Amino acid sequence: MKRHPIPDTLLARLEQVDTPTVCNAIEVAQGRRGFNRFTKGTMQHSRPGTPAMVGRARTARIAGLAPPTESDEVIKTRRLAYFRAMARGPAPTVAVVEDLDYPHCIAGWWGEVHVAVHKGLGLKGALTNGVMRDLDVIDDGFPILAGSIGPSHGYVHVRDLGTEVSIMGMQVNEDDLVHADRHGAVVIPEQVIPSLEDAIATVFANENLILGPAREPGFTIEKLEAAWAEFERRRT
Repeated sequence: MKRHPIPDTLLARLEQVDTPTVCNAIEVAQGRRGFNRFTKGTMQHSRPGTPAMVGRARTARIAGLAPPTESDEVIKTRRLAYFRAMARGPAPTVAVVEDLDYPHCIAGWWGEVHVAVHKGLGLKGALTNGVMRDLDVIDDGFPILAGSIGPSHGYVHVRDLGTEVSIMGMQVNEDDLVHADRHGAVVIPEQVIPSLEDAIATVFANENLILGPAREPGFTIEKLEAAWAEFERRRT
């Protein structure tokens, strides 16, 4: 698939808005509803309220409920290959790691050490259906959106790299553009990237048709009916 460059202005805008706004903007850019490449269900965020993580996906799959069946040498070699894969550019990038034990995950891959390493390698955050831990001591500036919180790492080991992964009902491929915050995550379709910045502006303009009058003194049902008629005319 052809990957579009991400303009600096779009990247800055995506870092400022929440993931629900991005979902709405995708519908505006596509001119229809029905887009569904987003996470389903409630997830846990390491630092609720911090800016969204935005970047190209670096994918991997792990497991930790049972010991690996491969040799120690294979497991160690694959872990180093994992870090090399995560470090490849260009930025911005986000780690997207599926835990194959879901929904019975116990392996806290995302803790103090791995957060420091991934942040040091330049990644902008992590998205997983698995476990995070060490919440009081992990570095700031590297948000994690996870399926759960837990204390242990179990028998955690890397299974494979660069494959399609499934995170809470959302399929993610290597190099997909991902946006995530405390609400969940979304994969931004390549074809909307050139028009997404304008679509975000349209979302805010349309919402202000309602929000402006609703937040002013003297708001009435009559004012709502007039504003809503224009809102319905414009929105997707």
